[in-house]
Amino acid sequence: MTDAEKKDARMSENVVVGIDGPAGSGKSSVARAAARELGFQFLDTGAAYRSLGWLVYDRGADPGIREHVLKTLEQFDYEISLESGSQRVLVNGLDVTAQIRAEHISGAASRVAVVPEVRTRVNEIFRGLIQSAEPGIVVEGRDITTVVAPDADVRILLTARPEIRAERRASDVGEDADAIAKRIRDRDDRDMGNSDFMEPADGVHLVDSSDLSFNQTVQAVVNLVHGRTPR
Repeated sequence: MTDAEKKDARMSENVVVGIDGPAGSGKSSVARAAARELGFQFLDTGAAYRSLGWLVYDRGADPGIREHVLKTLEQFDYEISLESGSQRVLVNGLDVTAQIRAEHISGAASRVAVVPEVRTRVNEIFRGLIQSAEPGIVVEGRDITTVVAPDADVRILLTARPEIRAERRASDVGEDADAIAKRIRDRDDRDMGNSDFMEPADGVHLVDSSDLSFNQTVQAVVNLVHGRTPR
């Protein structure tokens, strides 16, 4: 079998690619573009935490109070499409795709994510979605490479220097880089209580995009997938 034939045989399997990384590292945009390039489906796991945070607010509850979060979790019916284009998110049958991207929802997502029962529930949802994906899926978020899909074919930690992450986010949203940097530091501090996303675990590839363009970063991910070793 030629090298090309071996590659085609590997890529015919249901391939799982997991991408972790801190806030502002570009996980979502890079993962989505890589999924398109590979012809895979795409899962933004952060949307689930955002959706639960949105539902807590919609119920007039406080995402910082565990009892409020657990009560809301009982009423949390979550659906997400897996297209690598724009994903549609439904909560209890309502399309909340746009609403969950509001800045205040990011804070709510971090607060609900510290509740162990929440992480257990959404991780079960993620695993079900991953198992149904064909011919492969790129999954991005926190704990993907260590908890959600530790047996993923390719596991990647995507990061960049804090000042680079702030500059990129500021450019995207048209805000002051210093203000963005503070929010990123605060988000990192909150999220470090949930997972270690700054150092790659054993078997996880580190991709530092600090000195890479967006296209170069996407290509680095695609190259890792094409060069993977079959299980």
